[in-house]
Amino acid sequence: MSSAPLSLMGAIELAGASMEESQDLIARARGGDEDAFRHIFERYTLPVVHFIYCMVNVRSEAEELAQETFVRAFHGMKALRDQSRLSTWLFGIARNVAHEALRANRRNSRQIAIDEAEAMSDDKPSPAGELLDKELKSVVRNALAMLDEDKRAVFVLKVYQQLSYDEISQITGFSIPKVRNDLYRARAEMRLRLSEYLGASYEM
Repeated sequence: MSSAPLSLMGAIELAGASMEESQDLIARARGGDEDAFRHIFERYTLPVVHFIYCMVNVRSEAEELAQETFVRAFHGMKALRDQSRLSTWLFGIARNVAHEALRANRRNSRQIAIDEAEAMSDDKPSPAGELLDKELKSVVRNALAMLDEDKRAVFVLKVYQQLSYDEISQITGFSIPKVRNDLYRARAEMRLRLSEYLGASYEM
């Protein structure tokens, strides 16, 4: 009779303990604890690499820029005032690092190459499915690369990282109306470029 309430209380206690553990981890990292920062690095590496990869379109460069992101984060941890905003703060650094790289690429007049598609998970589809998946990933990356930098950042943060408008605004420094407008235009452009593969009615 009391098992359900006990289960609920247990879940609440676990959630509270997890939150306290996360806050403690951040506090220790802010104090210069390298082991605590290593846990943060392990937790956020894949999302940060994926975000930067979508921005620069070169896997090897994205991995290098992610390393730079975490180096800057480690040295700037004391600047993190609101510990609950760690992910937003990290993505803000990642966006700045990617922006600097893109600007350097344009300045050096280097063509951004398209790497071969690499799945972000360990799932292994069939050879036919793998070929189709690789082709679609390549098409999506090409479509992303054709967006201007502002729209690309907003699109990736909203569609891939599932962040709120408020979080995206904090990361990019854009007003929320601009975030909404850029997202609307980015979705329209992506839908147009991918309609041949996904159908004109496909929603993003």
